[in-house]
Amino acid sequence: MFFFCLNLWSLSGVFGVESVKSVSVTEGESVSLNSDLTEIQRDDEITWKFENIMIAKIYGKDNKSRFYEDSADGRFRGRLKLDHQTGSLSITNTRTTDSGVYKVTSKSSGTPLNIFNLTVYANLPVPDIIRNCSSSSPSQQNCSLLCSVVNVSNVTLSWYKGNSLLSSISVSDLSISLSLPLEVEYQEKNTYSCVLNNPISNQTQHLNISELCLPCPGYLYCFQIQSCYCSNCVQTVLC
Repeated sequence: MFFFCLNLWSLSGVFGVESVKSVSVTEGESVSLNSDLTEIQRDDEITWKFENIMIAKIYGKDNKSRFYEDSADGRFRGRLKLDHQTGSLSITNTRTTDSGVYKVTSKSSGTPLNIFNLTVYANLPVPDIIRNCSSSSPSQQNCSLLCSVVNVSNVTLSWYKGNSLLSSISVSDLSISLSLPLEVEYQEKNTYSCVLNNPISNQTQHLNISELCLPCPGYLYCFQIQSCYCSNCVQTVLC
């Protein structure tokens, strides 16, 4: 599946007033960066740079291409393709380390034909919903829950009640663990879901209250007689 988002912005002071095209893909997808040429002239050369490091070149005279396999720490080895007619660059099996600025230049013009800021987002895991027994006690009438993910960056984790947003938390840098609490009533009939998303994709975990919101280990809840029995002891406490 091929998918990317594209918009335009300016890097003033870095590339002057040149327009920069922002491209986003999910890790593992392929992406094509266009030179905007219809045909390479015989006396021209088209070069591609990643973060000002030469990664590919195509010669109009003999229509031959060259890839600098060891440049940029060898990260693009075997994953670059050039269109011999237009000089456009394709990157296959994208990785998060491919994120950065790409510039295509024509020898005849001496100025960049296009500049791209590519962002490769990691594949999102499905968030986990667990019962938070550490926040529970025999007197509580609510079910405490945690929605969690690990090893994520540039994401937002959110709780929804139906289509209504209840709460959310975001991280930009890599986070080892990200959790968001929620409390619901045991007899709740509403639909809840936990959603993990970045700018181009999302993963959703739906909450099944009847399956997950059972008494925590050590407690038996008796709502009919309004008392709670602790299975690890002999005393009875009022709810």
